[in-house]
Amino acid sequence: MIATPIDPTDPWLRQAQTFPVLSFEMIERAKAYGLEEKVTEDTIVFERGQRTIDFFLVLEGEIELFIDDVRRGRRLVFTYHPGQFSGEQNIFTKRPMLLTGLAKAGSRLLRITNRDFHSFITGEPDIGETIIRSYILRRAGFVRHSEGGVLLIGDRHHGDVLRIQRFLTRNLYPVAVVDPAIEPTALALMQKLAVTSDTLPVVVTPDRKVWSRPSNAALADLVGINEPPEADTIYDVAVVGAGPAGLAASVYGASEGLSTIVLETMAPGGQAGTSSKIENYLGFPTGISGQALAGRAHIQAQKFGARISVSHEVMKLDCSSYPYSLVLDDKTSLRARSIVIATGARYRKLDVLNYDKFEGQGIHYAATAMEAQICADDNIVVVGGGNSAGQAAVFLSRTVRHVHMLMRSGIASTMSDYLVQRIERSPRISLYQQAEIAALHGEKSLNGVTWIDHRTGERHELAATNIFVMIGASPNTGWLDGCLDLDQHGFVKTGMVATEHSPASPYATSKDGIFAVGDVRAGSVKRVASAVGEGSVVIAAIHQFLERERQSEHDDPVLSATAAR
Repeated sequence: MIATPIDPTDPWLRQAQTFPVLSFEMIERAKAYGLEEKVTEDTIVFERGQRTIDFFLVLEGEIELFIDDVRRGRRLVFTYHPGQFSGEQNIFTKRPMLLTGLAKAGSRLLRITNRDFHSFITGEPDIGETIIRSYILRRAGFVRHSEGGVLLIGDRHHGDVLRIQRFLTRNLYPVAVVDPAIEPTALALMQKLAVTSDTLPVVVTPDRKVWSRPSNAALADLVGINEPPEADTIYDVAVVGAGPAGLAASVYGASEGLSTIVLETMAPGGQAGTSSKIENYLGFPTGISGQALAGRAHIQAQKFGARISVSHEVMKLDCSSYPYSLVLDDKTSLRARSIVIATGARYRKLDVLNYDKFEGQGIHYAATAMEAQICADDNIVVVGGGNSAGQAAVFLSRTVRHVHMLMRSGIASTMSDYLVQRIERSPRISLYQQAEIAALHGEKSLNGVTWIDHRTGERHELAATNIFVMIGASPNTGWLDGCLDLDQHGFVKTGMVATEHSPASPYATSKDGIFAVGDVRAGSVKRVASAVGEGSVVIAAIHQFLERERQSEHDDPVLSATAAR
């Protein structure tokens, strides 16, 4: 395979699930959805960069799978044999393919067109389950081994390197980081690519195109992970935010026949997507990482036809006319008949001098495998007393030298008991209650903190290279621009009474047809499960609202009540 696997969780070790062989009976059913083709000579059936690819099932012969790599060129990584099938999760979208497939002469294939593929996996749910599981594992393997994506050259602790790596990783796009200070071949590679040190960091695509310090939006367009809104389309539902609540709304909306678009600034998953492991989520007795949960929900939404647009921020909600309009940061806009606000809340920042200086390169708001690798064998600080902070401390304690956990209150009052027990028993976690950071130290990079013990008033110095800040919650509602009623803390007020055009709903806002779910909603329970529940349930209210709108337009097509709002 691509790399020598050493971890039992490595997808490449799960061959039966990552590259399954369909049974004879399954193959016979699949034939109803496609056409058989005989390959007379070696033929490329899909190629890196191609969009809307078809699905191929090998009946006889084989398809060779190739990866293009800046450093090693094109190389064979796997071969599909009879009963095995091509593709990975990009087949659900119009995003460009990462790999190239070569059907060998004499092979016999079943081709199911991209248009018919969706009918195939929904019409044959047991086969669809096998295919989707394999696609999730294939993409996880490519991301884990940094294969099939782009090369990122630069200091691995530099803020822009971390930003680019974090953005691509959270969007499940493979990225290999090459640090010139560590990699012996990096300078020779830079010479070949005509890259100078003053342009670092740079992103290099397999076709050797070089991009210096691209923004997240430019990066999304470069690698093709952005699916912009379709021009002149009025969506039934526009979901702003792709956290658990937003993804749930998109899954239920799209699966129930509503044209659905999701707008997300960073990556699917929201704040929950940065959790190293969620252990109290129903149905996952051994726990699941926030990124894995988000990845599954993402592909589930795409399976039903939801369009997910990543990297562009919604800057304004125009509620002066109907359908409503959302204005993005690139000045484009889209219209929708109903809107679900699921922008969630973000962690608050520490009120400490030089905080902005170390943000993004020493101060983090997520604790995933990427951050664990960055902090390996270092002393770190986790600030916060909630479950997110507890999960981060436990997760990071496996790879760092020591975790110093600071919180302003007592641990038992704000954290789940199972996390409290693990923290108190861990020899690699030191807990400081009623404590907070008073100062940050370092020139170009963080190297220490000063913290205060409020029980004694004493100040302590602590050597630490990274801080994980997971405190409080500030709602992401600045973009609403006065359209909706907010509470004193900026959260969206919901539970408005029914009107002529809008049904009663605990998620209804002060504007008909606009709903709020998840952490952004005033009074919501800040838990992943409740967010998912709200996102799924709100679609029923949207159906009722849209039906009333259609009836209103039918009764008075010249002047519907909503058009005059």
